[in-house]
Amino acid sequence: MSKRNEEIFDNDFLIEMTDEDGNVFYYVEEMIIPVDGETYALLVEYHDEDHCCHHEHGEGCDCGCEDDDVIIAKIVVNDDGEEEYVEPTDEEFAKVQEAYEKLLDEEDEI
Repeated sequence: MSKRNEEIFDNDFLIEMTDEDGNVFYYVEEMIIPVDGETYALLVEYHDEDHCCHHEHGEGCDCGCEDDDVIIAKIVVNDDGEEEYVEPTDEEFAKVQEAYEKLLDEEDEI
């Protein structure tokens, strides 16, 4: 599903993810969220001239490449000892979303 260390970009890892149709997307790890002894990552889609459509974005443009896709992925270690990003279960997703919202609330209080 994903590759880590594909490219280092401004001290962040550019993560390549491929969907079931073979489409490739790139993400940057925005935040790590530990929940119940597991580690999850908030991933934000990355765009540049190599990873985006090649046109000017005017009013009414609905290509979608300016909209950042944000996903939550579970970080697991595969059989080769490398970290992979996998889709969390619905229950895991709900717990991570709750933990993330709690973090945001705490930041607002500061």
